[in-house]
Amino acid sequence: MEVIYDQAEGKVDIPHRHDYYTVLIVEEADGKHVIDYKSYDFSPFQVHFVSPGQVHQVVTLSRPKGSVFTFSQDFLVENNIPERFITNINLFRQFGETPPLAIDETTFGRLSRILGEMEECLPLDLHYRNRALGALLQLFLIYCNNSRLLDTTQLDEEHSGVCMLRDFKDLVNQNYNKWHKVAEYAPTLHITPKHLSHTVKSLTGKTAKELIQDRLTLEAKRLLFHTDLTIKEIAYRLGYEEPLHFSSFFKKQAGESPSQYRQGRQ
Repeated sequence: MEVIYDQAEGKVDIPHRHDYYTVLIVEEADGKHVIDYKSYDFSPFQVHFVSPGQVHQVVTLSRPKGSVFTFSQDFLVENNIPERFITNINLFRQFGETPPLAIDETTFGRLSRILGEMEECLPLDLHYRNRALGALLQLFLIYCNNSRLLDTTQLDEEHSGVCMLRDFKDLVNQNYNKWHKVAEYAPTLHITPKHLSHTVKSLTGKTAKELIQDRLTLEAKRLLFHTDLTIKEIAYRLGYEEPLHFSSFFKKQAGESPSQYRQGRQ
């Protein structure tokens, strides 16, 4: 983080997105991390997780102390790391709240040692370099997951509820601009809407409907912020036949109308 700050000469970066996973390990920093337009203040001993496609911005008011590493979906494939592992540890959120993980000093020291081992594996002439990095990545994420004190079912890749949640999130990402109701997703998963909502609620704390709404709201904010599409065009792109219905939905979710949201961020 210090190197990035120095290279930017302390200037704040603009909101941007990557097509890879990003992890920030904060030892100390003064500022905030904005992920998908939600702001999280920096504090000592935090880990921040950013998924591919998420819009984020790091705002540091002074020289921070910490580390950053990234990895791609191709890296997971090449090292035989199932993407369901990333889903099941529940650290990377594709949409909705993405708060940082607060860790204790002991865990921070453990993670720092893993980062040091990652650096030692970086020389290109190291045999089985990527396999070593893949193993260290999994160990890093497992320690992070364990520090969350999650229900152990979150780590069980064969747990039916976890599999269902993963499949549901995939479906939402593929169909949020066409399907707005839980009843439209449930048949594809071969379950009832009630069962789907109960399972999603038990694993995430949010209902299936809320996750669908989170994804719609997120995409609406991205389009309002990063494109010149009219509000009517955005409404149609998100599957609303009536732009007025979209505006009403967005105001209920974001607390302001689409036009107010766009004007407030220009």
